[in-house]
Amino acid sequence: MISRQKIEAMLQSIEAEYRYTKGFTGQSSLPPEVMEAMRLVARQEFVPPILTTMAYENFPLPIGNGQTISQPFIVALMTDLLCPEKGDVILEVGAGSGYQAAILSRLVQQVYTLEIIPALAERATEVLQRLGYENVEVRQGDGYNGWPEQAPFDGIIVTAAASHVPPALQEQLKPGGRLIIPIGLPYRSQKLLVLEKDQNGMFSTRNVLPVSFVPLTRA
Repeated sequence: MISRQKIEAMLQSIEAEYRYTKGFTGQSSLPPEVMEAMRLVARQEFVPPILTTMAYENFPLPIGNGQTISQPFIVALMTDLLCPEKGDVILEVGAGSGYQAAILSRLVQQVYTLEIIPALAERATEVLQRLGYENVEVRQGDGYNGWPEQAPFDGIIVTAAASHVPPALQEQLKPGGRLIIPIGLPYRSQKLLVLEKDQNGMFSTRNVLPVSFVPLTRA
């Protein structure tokens, strides 16, 4: 049984990291609605049973198949940067454990999430369904091509590092939407980018923070 104190300690750690990275991110504190989502989603459900006692530590954890569940601070920050609203339809590329999708599901209308590794897609589907996240749909497939049948999206979030921004994701983003993506070499020299699409389909790009993500896998 995870104590409420561990969850609150995780939130305090996220807030401390927000203050520490303010010079990079421009974000000084975790928005209340994102904080509440981080508080309510049971992270221990998304990590391997052997790591349950470490579920609320503010660092990434392995989930098998060479993949990780992201650091809670990074999950919170990427969610914050997306600027989600209640009526939004969001695409996530890289479902992994399903944790990021669960956070987003509490803030938006619908989340579509792609996972290229069949075992992870199956596991994320089972966990999300068991926990009652009815507004999340998981599909096994190559996220580089997005999910054209459900496009356009109000926001897109990519949880693995690509060498460049996939053109399909830019095309599937609505005008006024945001695309959050880490760009760079595997495990090093990566930067977290925010791309905003204007009403004319033109993009502006902001470099937010140095990061380290697993690479975006192609089919």
